[in-house]
Amino acid sequence: MATQRQAAGTGEHFVVVFAGFHRPWATWIAHRLESHGHRVTLHRWDPRREVPLESSIDDLLLASGRILLVLSDWFFQLGPRREGEWSAALRGIVAANAERFAAVNLTNRALLPATAVLEPVDLWSVGAQEAERRLLARLGLPTGGARRPLPAGPGSRYPNDPPAVWGEVPRRNVRFTGRDDLLNGLQQHLMDAEQGTAVVTLLGMSGIGKTQMAAEYAHRFSSDYDVIWWVNSDTRGTLRERLGELAPELGLASGSEPGERIRALREALRRGDPYGRWLLIFDGWDDIEGAEDMLPEGPGHVLITSRNRRWSDSRTALVEIPGFDRHESTGYLMRRAPRLTATEADEIAAELADIPLALVQAAAWLGESDMEVADYLRMVRDGELSELAGQGGFDGVPRSSLTSWSILINRLREDQPHAVELLSLCAAFAPGRIPIGLVRHLPAAELPEGLGWLATDLAAWTRALDTLVNYSVVTRDTRSALAGEEPGPEQESVHMHRIVHDIVGRLTSPRDRETHRGVVRLMLAAADPGNPQDSRLWPRYAELLPHLEPSGALASHDARVQETALNLLRYCFRSGEFRTGTALAEQVREHWSEFHPPEHPRMVELTTQQGNILRAYGHFRPAYELDRALLERLRTTPGHEGTRLMTATSCLAADQRYLGQYDEALTAQREVLETALGLLGPDDYLTLLAQHNLGVGLRLLGRYTEAYEIDLETLRKRETLLRARHAATLVSGMACARDLRLMGRYRDALARQEFGMRLHIQVLGPQHPQTLRARHNLLLCERRAGGLADMGGALASLLEQTEQVHGRRHHATTGLVVDYGNYAREHGDLEQAKDLIAEGEAGFRELLGPAHPISTGMLSNTGLVLQAAGERAEALTMFEAALAGLTATLGPDHPWVLGCALNAAGGRNFTGRIESALELSRDTLRRARHALGEDHPFTLSCEVALAMDLRGLREHEEAGKTEEDALQRLTRSLGAQHPHTLAARQRVRPYWDFEPYLG
Repeated sequence: MATQRQAAGTGEHFVVVFAGFHRPWATWIAHRLESHGHRVTLHRWDPRREVPLESSIDDLLLASGRILLVLSDWFFQLGPRREGEWSAALRGIVAANAERFAAVNLTNRALLPATAVLEPVDLWSVGAQEAERRLLARLGLPTGGARRPLPAGPGSRYPNDPPAVWGEVPRRNVRFTGRDDLLNGLQQHLMDAEQGTAVVTLLGMSGIGKTQMAAEYAHRFSSDYDVIWWVNSDTRGTLRERLGELAPELGLASGSEPGERIRALREALRRGDPYGRWLLIFDGWDDIEGAEDMLPEGPGHVLITSRNRRWSDSRTALVEIPGFDRHESTGYLMRRAPRLTATEADEIAAELADIPLALVQAAAWLGESDMEVADYLRMVRDGELSELAGQGGFDGVPRSSLTSWSILINRLREDQPHAVELLSLCAAFAPGRIPIGLVRHLPAAELPEGLGWLATDLAAWTRALDTLVNYSVVTRDTRSALAGEEPGPEQESVHMHRIVHDIVGRLTSPRDRETHRGVVRLMLAAADPGNPQDSRLWPRYAELLPHLEPSGALASHDARVQETALNLLRYCFRSGEFRTGTALAEQVREHWSEFHPPEHPRMVELTTQQGNILRAYGHFRPAYELDRALLERLRTTPGHEGTRLMTATSCLAADQRYLGQYDEALTAQREVLETALGLLGPDDYLTLLAQHNLGVGLRLLGRYTEAYEIDLETLRKRETLLRARHAATLVSGMACARDLRLMGRYRDALARQEFGMRLHIQVLGPQHPQTLRARHNLLLCERRAGGLADMGGALASLLEQTEQVHGRRHHATTGLVVDYGNYAREHGDLEQAKDLIAEGEAGFRELLGPAHPISTGMLSNTGLVLQAAGERAEALTMFEAALAGLTATLGPDHPWVLGCALNAAGGRNFTGRIESALELSRDTLRRARHALGEDHPFTLSCEVALAMDLRGLREHEEAGKTEEDALQRLTRSLGAQHPHTLAARQRVRPYWDFEPYLG
């Protein structure tokens, strides 16, 4: 393949000949020569072995201009060809045309002696300026400044200068073979795609080479990018952690939680700030649920490797990765095992169906051992371990390939027992990245007999690991799980392909398998940092999580291992990995139930953590059933300490609040607080938590003043005992601001929340879930106080951030959708309001059920949209349904009920039922004065509404007195320029929009 790069002027013409492996150098050389006014043709050269080398070189001479060869030891493995064939060609045809040929050398390894005829100039150890000077000097060109500086673009960066951010792409495979057309087509597709659509998924079965191809793309085209970031995507947790780690690498201001980091990162990538030329590679992304929440958009590129064909439903282009072409297979085999003839290589490639992973193993074995090829092929064909292939579950891998791997592992068992022991230990982990070095943290005395060498004999460890790497059974991955750790044997990790993992596991005896799984369980417990609340330790927890189930840790009776499982659940809860945590908790329960009674302390703690995760995930009913069953069991089983009962009761009360059982929840929460005061005293952390939750329960019942008194006391104690910047103290400050707003003290609420917002950003970071809740509350305070000109923009921005952290269907996001919809309706954007309110109503109905107070209250918001659209009869139906439903569940005096009554009275007035409206308005005003106070803004809105109904029945004298009283009180409490006051003065009918609040 040749591409011509034209440049203006009368300079010389050069044909740059390169192996695909060295494309970055070829494109840089072309860029520099063009900047000096020369014409350049790039020619990727990989002559087939069956074509004589002299003929291939003769073909190069057909081109006009001089031929510049980009040399390395890799270049002379093309074909591959014997050293003598290259030497003959260099001494013959190249020497005879020496004036046409020149060369650069990219390696410090010795080249063939016959390359002296090319007089190659070394570029491998110098900087960009010196490399350019040497290149020009070798070609006999002036070495001064460029004639016409070219703009930076693809391929223009010096290959020895890495991208600004290089995200631990796997080490380049120096034996990478072929795939040139696939790689070039992939680059062309990504470069030509419109901004925001440059996403490609490499699809194929296990062992076909998807990961190797992605890694080679990153290395080969690295000069096209300023940021290249590799994301191991075997599990959702590791994917989110690794993706989020890019945020601080780009200097983005974000906290430590993956959700907030990903939000900040996606926004930066979308803007192309600080870098627009970025490449993200998601390796092994098979679980694609929620993928759209993580896939970035913007000017950069995304590359995915996967076995999941459901990617076809997303915005990614699919590229099927086939096996090697036959010439690629034979070329690889002959390079790795030089003793093979072309015929032997062809036989092996045919037998192994040109599958790269199988060829890697075969080449490694035949290159390292002296086994005759005929013997190897006989064993593969006879199926030395044919029963392995009959077991199934190998993702379409041919039987011959399985047999080939079996041969290798069994021979290693005979010759390298330590290597096989280490390999079997790897198979007790999950496939993929394995932190094998953790075993060296264990005392030798804790290891089973015969395995003490793993922790004590570093030389044996190194030999065993080197053997596995040399035979391509595993690859090294030296990435440290925790920032700041110096890599060493204790931090060493390897990568094990899932097919190899499965084969090794099946070839290991049950006894040895269980021994090695026991070692891994000890390793996991020893590696547990012990503090899942510390977000700095989350990368370590994300690393441990995939290995719980394969190691048998979930069924372990060991107290340390069980505590590690609980800590991983706590990590899932704290880090927002609710889906992962839900599945893990169910797995743990299934195993522990076999040997722990339900009231066992471990099971109680498991239930607490599982309930927390389910509740945070929005699965309120399952959490309730779980917590209720536990509490009933504890109450009927004697001998349980009070704190256990207290915790179970507190969890149930939380579930009841989310399910709308507000009275029952308040009763249970009072019991929790009384127990805490008696057992722990008034200043204990758990007592203050119980007191805070009591305030939540009072607020949900509309008892705002009582809630404020409780919350203010809790805030003062937390400020004293925990200090002002503790996360729990910030929660209390937010609760007080919410209370003040609901009490109608809008200015006080805004002042407190503004101060709390600054602390949230300083302490937790701008994208922490709690910070987002604080920002939501701040916007509600600003809206009620009548401030912030660009409220719509602020709500839209917060909605985007919240969706990034929680997902679109999470209850926190849905609540914000509703508040944004209410604002849009109020400010005349009826179409947007209609969409948002419909989304919010459907979301809460699906999450909570149609009878929940939140779902019922949403009918009132829908009515307001219909009323604004002129559909007054339909709106009134909604208002009346909301009023009747909430009255039945919350009673007639709850503020939510009063709000629905205010809207229903307005709906009756607008549809001509003025007497009925007047009756409802009088009753609503009376109840509002009793529930909220005479000067509450809502009470005054009821008074304004009553005046309008009186005026509608020509009761002008009473209407005037009522209206004047309301205006005076509104001016005194909110100010003459507040929107409520201005609207009342202009006789705009007041309304109430429902702000969904779950607690």
